[in-house]
Amino acid sequence: MLKDDLAFLTGRALWETENLMASVPDDLWDKRYDGIPTWKYLYHMLYSMDRWYINPWDPGYRDPAFHRQGLNDLNIVPSEGETLSREELKGYFRSIREKIETYLDGLTDGMLGECPEGSDLSRMRLIAGQLRHWHRHMGIVYGFLIRDTGKWPYVLNMRGEVPDGPMPHYYD
Repeated sequence: MLKDDLAFLTGRALWETENLMASVPDDLWDKRYDGIPTWKYLYHMLYSMDRWYINPWDPGYRDPAFHRQGLNDLNIVPSEGETLSREELKGYFRSIREKIETYLDGLTDGMLGECPEGSDLSRMRLIAGQLRHWHRHMGIVYGFLIRDTGKWPYVLNMRGEVPDGPMPHYYD
C-alpha cells in the first residue's frame, strides 16, 4: 500500500518534471539567475534525483557521461558559454525516470523501513527526502518561468488527469 502511494506520487512528480523541462523556452535555457543558468538548476535537481532517491552511497553508481566535477553544485558558477544541451538533460531525465520506475517496481512496503546497503537512512526517508528536495528545486524554476514568460507550467493535483497532447502544458 505505501509503496503504491509512493509510486503514484513519484509518477506524477516525474510527469511534472518532464513538463517543466519542456516549458523552459530556448531563450531562457542559458539565462542566469543569481549567476546560475536555468539548465544548471535543472541539472542539480536531476542529479540529486538520480543519487538520492534510491541510495546515494551505492558503490555501483556512475555519473552521467557529461558530468564534470562541480557541475551539480549550485555554489559553483559556470563559466560564460558553459552549458548542457536540452537533449543531454532530456536523455538524462529519461534514464532517471526508467531507473526510478524499475526501483519502485521491485519495492515492497516492508523494504521501505530498511536501509539500503551502505546507508544509515531508510528507503522511505530517502524517497520522502528526495521528493521534498526535488519539488523545492522545481518551484525555483517555476518561479523563473512565471516571472519571465507570464506562463504557469501545469502541475497535477491528486486526482487530476494527465493532459493529452505534447508537452509543455500550461494553465489557461
